[in-house]
Amino acid sequence: MRNSTHRKWTRASKLLILPVAALAATQSLSAELGDTHLNYLPRTDDERGRITGATAVPQDFSAPQRFEDLPAGAATVRARTDGDAFSQPSGNLSFEQELDFKVGNGLFKKIWVSSPSSTLASDGLGPLYNARSCQRCHVKDGRGHTPNGPDDNAISMFLRVSIQGGPDDGYAEIEDYIATLPEPTYGGQMQDHALPGHPAEYRLDITYEDVSVALSDGETATLRRPTYKAADLGYGPLHPDAMISPRVAPQMIGLGLLEAIPVADLLAKADPDDADGDGISGRPNIVWSVEYGEPMMGRFGHKAGMPTIMEQSAAAFAGDIGISSPLYPAAHGDCTPAQTNCVNAPHGDGDVRVFEIDQAGMDLVAFYSRNLGVPARRDVDDPQVLRGKEVFHTSGCVGCHTPAYVTHRMQDRPEHSFQLIWPYTDLLLHDMGEGLADNRPEARATGREWRTPPLWGVGLTEQVSGHTQFLHDGRARSLLEAILWHGGEAQPARDTVVSMPKPDRDALIRFLESL
Repeated sequence: MRNSTHRKWTRASKLLILPVAALAATQSLSAELGDTHLNYLPRTDDERGRITGATAVPQDFSAPQRFEDLPAGAATVRARTDGDAFSQPSGNLSFEQELDFKVGNGLFKKIWVSSPSSTLASDGLGPLYNARSCQRCHVKDGRGHTPNGPDDNAISMFLRVSIQGGPDDGYAEIEDYIATLPEPTYGGQMQDHALPGHPAEYRLDITYEDVSVALSDGETATLRRPTYKAADLGYGPLHPDAMISPRVAPQMIGLGLLEAIPVADLLAKADPDDADGDGISGRPNIVWSVEYGEPMMGRFGHKAGMPTIMEQSAAAFAGDIGISSPLYPAAHGDCTPAQTNCVNAPHGDGDVRVFEIDQAGMDLVAFYSRNLGVPARRDVDDPQVLRGKEVFHTSGCVGCHTPAYVTHRMQDRPEHSFQLIWPYTDLLLHDMGEGLADNRPEARATGREWRTPPLWGVGLTEQVSGHTQFLHDGRARSLLEAILWHGGEAQPARDTVVSMPKPDRDALIRFLESL
């Protein structure tokens, strides 16, 4: 047991110290992956030393680490006790920035309507769509949910869909890129709502099978294994080789800080060939950026398929709502050439209004999305929370859920600049085993790989969203169930949680609830 624990501590220590040691070796690759667009200043030797100390693995779990109660640094906001805990502007915005935040919030909540309409600034919806506003999926800026029974809709959940691409469909600039194409009839994702006169593409049908898991000390957990079906297809059958993947809308907090983590720090944690033999082989997803026209590291989305918040936001407008923007100019959204009525339907573009949401609007939405504040930690000095933190470290969870970083020192984004943050993620892809596999690749991500999700705010999910559903498809109904679904690279950590004494398992969950 001592040797096993020592290996885990060595791995954790390496993860937090290696970024400084490997900075020179990864600097060139960082620039190639689009890091320079953040307009940052290089770190000095003094700063690197301070960062190493601030992000070092704790050796003593009897007390909280310094600044641990401020997971977003100076951007941290107070932990509200109501459902608006995720809807606050970052704590270090100026008065003028708060005005931009509020206008961006208005656009995030805007209810789009069909064309033609007298409300010329709000028409252009669909014709096929998943929701009429961003807020409809990210309710109170929190997590989406699975349909709650046959009378509930899937407003914050949809199916991505694609088919395998050929040798000329990928990007030669990106090594190991897995080429895919939109499904010929249904496009890149399936929309379950439509304007009058247009059939919706499908209805999401989910069935669950109970799976019992025996835990130590006589406990038993019941997982639910989902099966997904695109039912009531509105435009004919899917391609016989169509690959579908369910997605639930993620929480929105702290996104600008995640965008500001140096690529070098993230790449230094990658170990794609498992050179150290610890069984963890995270690797970056490298995607083609529509915004910058070059390969960049993916950070956002369940498989890290999007490199920037701007690009993620514009893609969501196009795919989820059917709204055109400078990055995604098709007025018909995700409609395909096979859906001629959808393509030829009235839309909100015109001679004066070139896009249904223009660049100024996109800038405000992206600013809002970057600056949703992360609530302060609760109960950081509680003995059970501290014990749970120790269990989190020694059981190997930090092999993927890296606790702390310091963001770039940026000249034009002071609210995200040089902040010590605690998101508990490496933003890398990891093989999570067959149980969680969707068997659908995305850029370099295979059908078994998922991005490590940030854990900050996870303990406030029920308060904000009214449920405790986790993972990419909401199958886990508790944090414990989410852990028990971990496989692949995370199998040893999962098995450790299964076999540990119940008080330690309870402490681990208590720690996660404090994040």
